[in-house]
Amino acid sequence: MMRRFLSLCVVSMLVFTVLSCGSKNKRSKAMKQAQTEISAESQVANPATEAAPVETVPAKKVEQKAQKVAEKEKPKPVFKANLPQVPREFRAAWVATVANINWPSKNNLSTEQQKQEAIKLLDMLKDNNFNAVIFQVRPSADALYNSPYEPWSYFLTGEIGKAPSPYYDPLEFWVAEAHKRGLELHVWLNPYRAHHSNGGTVTSASMVRKEADNVVRLRNGMYWFDPSSQQTQDHAANVVRDIVKRYDIDGVHFDDYFYPYATYNGGADFPDDKTWNAYRKEGGNLSRGDWRRANVNKFIKRVYTEIKAEKPFVKFGLSPFGIWKPGYPAGITGSSQYDELYADAKLWLNEGWIDYFTPQLYWPIDPPKQSFTTLLKWWQSENKHNRHLWPGLNTVEVRSPNRVEEIKRQIAVTREVTPNSVGAVHWSIAGLTKNPGMLRSLLEGPYSQPALVPASPWLASNHLLKPTLLLTKQPSSIFAKWLTKQPEQVFKWVAYARYGDHWDVKILDGPQTEISFPKTKEGQKLNAIAVKPIDRLGNEGDYIGENIEE
Repeated sequence: MMRRFLSLCVVSMLVFTVLSCGSKNKRSKAMKQAQTEISAESQVANPATEAAPVETVPAKKVEQKAQKVAEKEKPKPVFKANLPQVPREFRAAWVATVANINWPSKNNLSTEQQKQEAIKLLDMLKDNNFNAVIFQVRPSADALYNSPYEPWSYFLTGEIGKAPSPYYDPLEFWVAEAHKRGLELHVWLNPYRAHHSNGGTVTSASMVRKEADNVVRLRNGMYWFDPSSQQTQDHAANVVRDIVKRYDIDGVHFDDYFYPYATYNGGADFPDDKTWNAYRKEGGNLSRGDWRRANVNKFIKRVYTEIKAEKPFVKFGLSPFGIWKPGYPAGITGSSQYDELYADAKLWLNEGWIDYFTPQLYWPIDPPKQSFTTLLKWWQSENKHNRHLWPGLNTVEVRSPNRVEEIKRQIAVTREVTPNSVGAVHWSIAGLTKNPGMLRSLLEGPYSQPALVPASPWLASNHLLKPTLLLTKQPSSIFAKWLTKQPEQVFKWVAYARYGDHWDVKILDGPQTEISFPKTKEGQKLNAIAVKPIDRLGNEGDYIGENIEE
């Protein structure tokens, strides 16, 4: 008994000597571990009674054992690396539902047929490195979702107010399927159109009947809300706020239809005598044009403010007619959104009442005076708050002898003019689905690599914390898996693998939290793996990584 006591004393003294430079806690832990392990080894070697003699443990063996214990307790060094920048570019397409332009292809499809068409479109965008879709959910005071304010769309079921059967909510479906594929989904609404001429017979379910004192009929058969009516503004704002509140969308989008184009009413002025006379009677002194613009301005600012109050991360985008006024910039001719549509989009951009601006620049690059490039540069000069400037491209029918090459050139121009926030929106998705050559040319050219949506630093967001990373060595690969405490805030992951001095980068959709990298690639060995979270606004969180040892 005494010999065992003396032996353990020797072990303790030696362990203390080996670990004297470490912390008190580590010394104690290593000493205890070494004692336990050596004692256990001794018991195995001498399974006799307690009185049996125990050999003195050699000092060298104790030192080696203590050193191993200390090595086990040593924390891994913090991983640091200069990770490469990931490409950033907004790549979107409009999906028009009005008149069944893009989806659904007919207004009498079954629920399953509608879903399959939607999935096909979303798969096409995902497979060709797009990262967003702008989906029209309110073509004309109707709804392609379950709205408490407006009837189901004629373009969905062939009857105003008729829900799909078997029932489903198309917007809910589109949001879920887009997010599964890592695509942002922006809802596209027309704020003032009450009924489209292709929208079937006006029935008692239509907003034309329900808001009869607030809607006017135009000479081309369309019906329009009076934009200067407070009733119109309240109703449209309620529609927007309801969608933002109830659906997990990434953006709200208005196009160029504010006051209607003059041709819609046969060249006659918009019939708003009722609200105009009321304004004058109350002492208003603005000109009729300024009064109309002031009401549209008030509405745009209100929508932006109310979206941010409900969900700060939801972006607000506008796609006005591409020319503000003829002569801006010099040499530009054509229609005037300012004077015809009473849309002062320059003001909205100047004031920062939007998060992204998508002027419909449907002209070719040449000739230079009336051109895509000239207009884009002018709009950028008006971008006082550095909001996203992602122009609309007419992928369907751009006036050029070679449409494919023209669109590629226009994408190149956007990268030159707005290098800090590149992007474009394609009108419409039909320009991709019905033109395989266009799609193939984009994938082989400017969209050959996946890209993250540019970040919106002016919008508030929560910082993403560093995830935890677990690597498992396999015969020919390294399996990486990671966890985060904020899964609901992660929209994308970026996974990095270093071969020699080169980083291989992959953008993964939020639900994917694992990946395998081969141990060698092009003759280079895999020596490090890292992952980084990206939130739905494109902000990068803290990365975590680990060096891979042989």
